[in-house]
Amino acid sequence: MARGHKVDSVPEFPLVIDAKDSNTKTLLATLKKLGAGEDLAKVRKSKQIRQGTGKYRNSRYVMRKGPLIVYGDDSAELKQAARNLPGVDTCHVNRLNVLQLAPGGHLGRFVIFTKDSFKALNTVFGSYKTTSTEKTGYHLNRTVMTCADISRIINSDQVQSKLREVRTNVRVHDKTKKNPLKNKALMNKLNPFAKKKAALIAKEEKDRAAKKKATLKAKRSKAGRKSKAGRTQTWKGLQDGLKKSFKDAEDVIAESHEGSPHRGQPAPAEEEPKWRDGVTVKEYSNKTEVVISKQQLKDGLIICLFHF
Repeated sequence: MARGHKVDSVPEFPLVIDAKDSNTKTLLATLKKLGAGEDLAKVRKSKQIRQGTGKYRNSRYVMRKGPLIVYGDDSAELKQAARNLPGVDTCHVNRLNVLQLAPGGHLGRFVIFTKDSFKALNTVFGSYKTTSTEKTGYHLNRTVMTCADISRIINSDQVQSKLREVRTNVRVHDKTKKNPLKNKALMNKLNPFAKKKAALIAKEEKDRAAKKKATLKAKRSKAGRKSKAGRTQTWKGLQDGLKKSFKDAEDVIAESHEGSPHRGQPAPAEEEPKWRDGVTVKEYSNKTEVVISKQQLKDGLIICLFHF
């Protein structure tokens, strides 16, 4: 039902009761008898602590809205009888307002009238034939539509025959611009070769991975390990030969410096090159050249030139 009221057992609307000289006990029994007990139970179960910091400002608990009892002058004691019922609000018929009839702007409040208040509605608001006696210049609003079934009116043949056909807009392009570098469909539309290019790149990557796998397998095989051992032995031989050549050169230089003149003495005349185990030494006044040649190794001839 509207606003969540439990009024399935209420016999009629608007609900009018005769509750003169009643207290809280008799009023509660009357409401339960008329089918409003289910709505009162719903209100009592909905009581909970308010969310946020508002719980500290004298409004700790909140609950749903229950029925609104409208009373008149003859049933004024009903206000005191209903004040201890959770969720039940009371209002005098002369002081009705929208905040009570439609809390939160939502129509459909469960309203219970007393007999005298229901009779007083005509004097307060008037009717289509008579004006209000308590509101100066107030006239009751008259309905403009005789049929309130809007869907029936719109779907009628008389209205549909006057309407134009539904217009459809054809969108030329998408609402958002897509990036062809990320969107494959757009890239294939702009560049028909993009799909073939992607396939070629994938094939090349697959072949590269297969080739790498085959190379690793060949290296780890028996023949691959044997070939690596041969290369390692050759490299060690080259290093040993180079170290021996450097050692011979250092020895020749050390011998040449033993007979060199001191500072201030004239340098001796140039002598013929000296050979020692394939090393040629040429001594000059300002430098000494050591040429290492004829050092036969497995992979070729190494010639080194040193300047001092």
